Amino acid sequence: MTQTPTRPQASARITVPAKHPMVTVLGSGDTLLRVIENAFPSADIHVRGNEVSVVGDEREVALVQRLFAEMMLVLRTGAPMTEDAVERSIAMLKNEEKGAETPAQVLTQNILSSRGRTIRPKTLNQKRYVDAIDKHTVVFGIGPAGTGKTYLAMAKAVQALQSKQVNRIILTRPAVEAGERLGFLPGTLYEKIDPYLRPLYDALHDMLDPDSIPRLMAAGTIEVAPLAYMRGRTLNDAFIILDEAQNTSPEQMKMFLTRLGFDSKIVITGDVTQIDLPGGTKSGLRQVREILDGVEDVHFSMLTSNDVVRHKLVGRIVDAYEQYDSRDGK
Repeated sequence: MTQTPTRPQASARITVPAKHPMVTVLGSGDTLLRVIENAFPSADIHVRGNEVSVVGDEREVALVQRLFAEMMLVLRTGAPMTEDAVERSIAMLKNEEKGAETPAQVLTQNILSSRGRTIRPKTLNQKRYVDAIDKHTVVFGIGPAGTGKTYLAMAKAVQALQSKQVNRIILTRPAVEAGERLGFLPGTLYEKIDPYLRPLYDALHDMLDPDSIPRLMAAGTIEVAPLAYMRGRTLNDAFIILDEAQNTSPEQMKMFLTRLGFDSKIVITGDVTQIDLPGGTKSGLRQVREILDGVEDVHFSMLTSNDVVRHKLVGRIVDAYEQYDSRDGK
């Protein structure tokens, strides 16, 4: 009878510095500890005072040690450790690429502090997307709903405005008639297009004092307008975001990209699985990657269901739809 070879065993002791109360490390009611135990079933983890002992599979013991070291680095910056942050840290460590950023580097990169909270990337791909916005003039953020592609771009835009890197922010979306024609909607033109632009206003209200937004818009410092309003303009000294870009035609995408002026930056976000264009119309976002891939100073950031930062179920829903579409041959 063949015996299954036993995997190498190891043990480790981790001392938590006194300046970090154990509740911040283990979570209220040991919620964070339970996340760690569930993620490393081959390691026995015991806590006594401010010491954590780990015994078990050599690789898992090493990963638990790394995880606690990363948690200490995050806590040292004053950023909190949450169940979500611990789960994302574990995923990063388990799938670590050579030379990749560490969980602490990802979770402590502050983009914008506003109204008592800090906006920061929560996944490795999100950090790389944010870094790409710093390094390139034109960045495409492509991925499913909930991956933070628009929200993080808007945080970078507000940061650029506040640090005087740009003089204005321009936010735009194609006003695609998803089931309703603008001409049949009640009200003035602005009232008709407002529902399409509402998500951009909502994000702005998260990042700026709501009382200042009407003043900034009246002064032209912030402009929120449908894509059609960009035609014929040259946009200098601006941070420009095109949202829902999957609903642009190839002609609209070319028109928008050629609005780029001096000292400006463009971020284009979209989800190629959520196209609302009339049948037969090609998506400008799908086509543009073939055209611009490899062009200097243009970057494509791809986000996946692993980068969804809404309710955990959203990521599972995105995956289920992707599996259904691939089975269906769509």
